[in-house]
Amino acid sequence: MQKKIKINPEEVTNHIVNWLKTYAENARVNGFVIGISGGVDSAVTSTLCAMTGLKVVCVEMPIHQDAKQVTRGRAHIEQLKNRFPNVSNLEVDLTQTFDVFQNSIPKSDDVTKYNLALANSRARLRMTTLYYFAGVDGLLVAGTGNKVEDFGVGFYTKYGDGGVDLSPIADLMKSEVYELGMHLNIPDSIQNAAPTDGLFGDDRTDEDQLGASYDELEVAMLADEEGKTTADFEGRALEVFTIYKRLNRINQHKMMPIPVYKIKR
Repeated sequence: MQKKIKINPEEVTNHIVNWLKTYAENARVNGFVIGISGGVDSAVTSTLCAMTGLKVVCVEMPIHQDAKQVTRGRAHIEQLKNRFPNVSNLEVDLTQTFDVFQNSIPKSDDVTKYNLALANSRARLRMTTLYYFAGVDGLLVAGTGNKVEDFGVGFYTKYGDGGVDLSPIADLMKSEVYELGMHLNIPDSIQNAAPTDGLFGDDRTDEDQLGASYDELEVAMLADEEGKTTADFEGRALEVFTIYKRLNRINQHKMMPIPVYKIKR
């Protein structure tokens, strides 16, 4: 497999910031709104948005949230506000809203599917909240997905955290997001935290759910892009490549445009 070309963090940062600013100005909006999770993706994305000089609203939306995630998110927001006068923040506690929703729907006998559907409902409640503020303040919803999540394994909620107006870091591998994070002085507490979507109200990590780390999945994604097959791997590498291919296949519905039936005229 070919070696991944190392990015130039300063150059990439400047390109993304200029792209964000130009897009917002052409769209005639005031800036960006972004959900802050306490993870590196939202920290990097919100910093890039802040560097445009346009209005940035950081929104915390806890739903039975792990205290460590809340603490990390707040620390990042305070640092960001101290660095950039164009940044403000809001907290909307969606716990009660989620509980009302959960108590209003029938419980499925399939516990696994029930819990997953509820987890995705959390993400969709947050998306609805972000678009409320986007509408009120004339803002764009900035997405926080990276390349492995968005175009590799599809590890996001359709019309949840996948419901955004633009995706500043979706062409960056997770390792490259960390590189930008170091360049942008993202707090160590966030850089060193195990990635998690925080949708289940417990301490499970992304690796627990995916069965592989982002570093492993990056290798598999690059290998797949080069045309490698399972015959090219053995041991753990084969296991990870198989995981990658399965997730990539079953989540294509997230990555492809919505199919539209075309009438023959």
